[in-house]
Amino acid sequence: MKRNLTIACAALAAILIGGSLWFFGTDRKPAVAAAPVPVVVPVVAATVTGKDVPIYLRGIGTVIAYNTDVVRSQIQGQIVKIAFTEGQTVKTGDLLAQIDPRPYEAQIEQLTANRDRDQAQLANAEANLARYNQLGDKGYATPQLIETQTAQVAQLKAAVKADQAQIDEANVQLSYTRLTSAIPGITGVRQIDVGNVIHPTDPNGLVVVTQIEPISMLFTLPQTDLPVIQEHAAKGPLKVIAYSQDNKVKLDEGTLLLVNNEIAGTTGTVQLKAVFPNHEHRLWPGQLVNARLLLQIQKGALTVAGSAVQQGPNGSYVYVVTDGQTAALRPVHVAQISDGQALIDQGLKSGEVVVVDGQYRLTEGSRVRELHGKAAQEADLQSAVQDAIP
Repeated sequence: MKRNLTIACAALAAILIGGSLWFFGTDRKPAVAAAPVPVVVPVVAATVTGKDVPIYLRGIGTVIAYNTDVVRSQIQGQIVKIAFTEGQTVKTGDLLAQIDPRPYEAQIEQLTANRDRDQAQLANAEANLARYNQLGDKGYATPQLIETQTAQVAQLKAAVKADQAQIDEANVQLSYTRLTSAIPGITGVRQIDVGNVIHPTDPNGLVVVTQIEPISMLFTLPQTDLPVIQEHAAKGPLKVIAYSQDNKVKLDEGTLLLVNNEIAGTTGTVQLKAVFPNHEHRLWPGQLVNARLLLQIQKGALTVAGSAVQQGPNGSYVYVVTDGQTAALRPVHVAQISDGQALIDQGLKSGEVVVVDGQYRLTEGSRVRELHGKAAQEADLQSAVQDAIP
């Protein structure tokens, strides 16, 4: 037993000695880690350019009619004719409806007869007065007779004047049988049909005529914008541009008409009114639109694509592509973003290159590769698709 144990221990010692000699005697070199390959991020970039940029104040506006006329009758009578169709464009003075004129024509004929009778009596009284004056000169007529005849002539003259006044009034009433448009515009829904009797007290009248050429718009802006509005308005009329609610369609260009004389205390806003020619009838009463009040044209302003501007904890920033094709984070101040273009008034210089797509993979100092042509278009499309994924 002792002999076997001794053999085993000798064998183990030989193995340990041999392994140590091999390990320490072999010429071993330490392993060297492979250097990491720098990641190059493909991006779409654009050059910062200087151009004339309009400076706008933006608000939400409501289109209102320039004038609205509820066509009502001033007399009572039966409608015998409707002279318009609903939705028709009419001019000032156009006939809209005819009330039966016969009762008023008959009244005028009666009053005219009364006037003619009084005129005949007046002519006879004036002739008698002339004879009495001749007789009075010869002493054949008393002064009392002449004075009585003079009074009668004056009385008949007053009667003729009263008759004429009644005739004029009756002619006015007759003119009311023609219901005409007081303004140019478009007719709405007809409220009464032929054969019905119309009254001055009818609340809806005959029809509503709305003037839409020109047309007005009311919009609001924060009260903090009031000083700058007043400053620029003092230099001349300000332009107002109306856009559709999605800001894709320019509807019309107009002029600022007034700034309301008070600020709404509940909302802290000021109301403004603009007028538009509206020749193409793109603006319609009651329509909600986006209003842009043009303050000035800033010459040589620096602009970049709005997609280039990112938001961080310290404000807005962009990635600038350096000469070494690396990305440098640059804080900027955005004066406004309009039609996809950001106006930068601090942080950039003309001619610098900024990243407009692909920023989500960038950090300070990242190496970049600019894409051009079809590759840039495909990158824009991919970015748009990614942005649309919730």
